[in-house]
Amino acid sequence: MSDVTIELGGRLPLIDPETLTTTQRDLYDRMDAAMAPWADRLGFQSKTEDGRYIGPFNPILFSPEIGGAFLALQHVEEEHTALSGRVRQIVILTVGSVWQSAYELYAHAAAGRAAGLSDDAVRDLAAGRAPAELNEEERIAQQFTLQLGTELHVENELYQTAAGHFGEKGLVDMVVLAGCYHMVCSLLNAFAVPAPAAAEASRDRSHPSPKES
Repeated sequence: MSDVTIELGGRLPLIDPETLTTTQRDLYDRMDAAMAPWADRLGFQSKTEDGRYIGPFNPILFSPEIGGAFLALQHVEEEHTALSGRVRQIVILTVGSVWQSAYELYAHAAAGRAAGLSDDAVRDLAAGRAPAELNEEERIAQQFTLQLGTELHVENELYQTAAGHFGEKGLVDMVVLAGCYHMVCSLLNAFAVPAPAAAEASRDRSHPSPKES
């Protein structure tokens, strides 16, 4: 493996697909069927050239039974949510802003743009700000998610306003979605998983070119 491939795993080695157990192979194949094509379509990297998963996908391969159940929850959430695609990405990027999780913000910047958010809006959300382009419902989703993630509760006035826009099912869906990405970000941050660009920059600093050394 190259240095940058090793660094893409953070504190964990990237699992070689040639060494997978039967349970890991089942999860790997499920990710190949769903996650990798989604990432390719949106334009962010989920695997190395030799087939090793990066981002949060590598850590869950270390615990494939739990990882598989978590991916199933994410699939059900997306399939049955009452939230729009834009609101979902606003929630996810807002969770990323709380954790400042490099890979999550990298991947969902692409997903947010695909959902119709501008580059400026993506940057604002990643910094914990409400972009000017958000409509009232989207702004409330950002505020609700940010307050829950940073203060660990939601003030009654904001709760009632959000309930008026999203209804009870919508708020449950929003909290479940946010919880999924708090888990994603906790995996990424605990194992110091970088975004690909950050890993490349780290490699360049560690191994300067002959002209720089």
